[in-house]
Amino acid sequence: MSSENSSADDVQQVWDVVVVGAGPAGASAAYAAAVAGRSVLVLEKADLPRYKTCGGGIIGPSRDSLPPGFELPFRDRVHAVTFSNNGRFTRTRRSKHMLFGLINRPEFDQQLVEHAQKAGAEVRTGVTVQRVEQHGSAVPDRRSVAVVLQGGETLLARAVVGADGSASRIGAHVGVKLDQVDLGLEAEIPVPETVAEDWQGRVLIDWGPIPGSYGWVFPKGDTLTVGVISVRGEGAATKRYLEEFIGRLGLAGFEPSISSGHLTRCRADDSPLSRGRVLVCGDAAGLLEPWTREGISFALRSGRLAGEWAVRISEAHDAVDTRRQALNYAFAIKAGLGVEMSVGKRLLTAFERRPGLFHMALTGFRPAWKAFMDITRGATSLGEMVRSHPMAQRALTVLDNRQAPDTTPSAAPAPAADEATS
Repeated sequence: MSSENSSADDVQQVWDVVVVGAGPAGASAAYAAAVAGRSVLVLEKADLPRYKTCGGGIIGPSRDSLPPGFELPFRDRVHAVTFSNNGRFTRTRRSKHMLFGLINRPEFDQQLVEHAQKAGAEVRTGVTVQRVEQHGSAVPDRRSVAVVLQGGETLLARAVVGADGSASRIGAHVGVKLDQVDLGLEAEIPVPETVAEDWQGRVLIDWGPIPGSYGWVFPKGDTLTVGVISVRGEGAATKRYLEEFIGRLGLAGFEPSISSGHLTRCRADDSPLSRGRVLVCGDAAGLLEPWTREGISFALRSGRLAGEWAVRISEAHDAVDTRRQALNYAFAIKAGLGVEMSVGKRLLTAFERRPGLFHMALTGFRPAWKAFMDITRGATSLGEMVRSHPMAQRALTVLDNRQAPDTTPSAAPAPAADEATS
């Protein structure tokens, strides 16, 4: 390890990489840096495990980004999806193979942190980072970053990874710019065994009444995770949507064990991903899929990349080399996740105008359902699909050109019967 250690009291340890935040992005970054043999410290303000507002869906890209030997703590395996358009025109599509799995975030996040620790990372919980400094009296040289904790303690690092969530202080230091902010509301509802059996292996996705909104039901054993998401600024309407959604599902009589809310923030195209020796990833960088607001796979993938490039930055001896490595990190993010986000933004714009068209496609057009299955399983991504499939390119172009709002209730009602597909 290259961190500087000394028994002398006047020489402070310098960590190779300090990671702020112990969610999926931070734990992935810490694991990647620790596996490379560097000294890594993870700082987390909460005590672990801790609850996070999140549906908990683990799609193919998430599974593919986990550390070797990671055993997913699935609460259910999804083989069917029921789609509805604001409670109407309900139809269930089925798959012979698992589409995705469902986890509880406290268990999942804790396991990720444990894998980082096994790789050599150290973890401190219950500590709040107030700021980072790259210049000034707290910084002994140009190769160091000072991480200042609440209470005044200062830690030194060769590189810092900000993975401290959507209200990131490290993101503010980097200058992250946001293009889209949404409000998610969620309830964890314990249900009797008879109700849980009805939902086993099946999720519900409901296209909501607010432009760009949707709701979900994710079964996790004896608990249903029920949530909705829509653009920020529609708080009252979003809350009403959740209440009505729960009511028409017949779940209003069950008391939620947890009710929570969360803002998701999506980066602008020109938002920076670094500043000096500080990188950001996951929610702290505004990295998520704009249409579905899926963030776990973006956190895992960007976290791994941030950890790998933080190692390179920790080895950089001057500002020029530091800048080169930071630009390489940004390129890696934009070439992969950035392409997916660009397609997702186009889909969201079209979905806001014509949710009925999306509903008809997914419930009645086999290629659309196959694309959904392939993406959730990890066989392809939104970006790859548009790049390699002429039909997908044409469909997206048609959606881009359809400027008129969706004035029909759902265009035409889809058949109510279930359909089995492979």
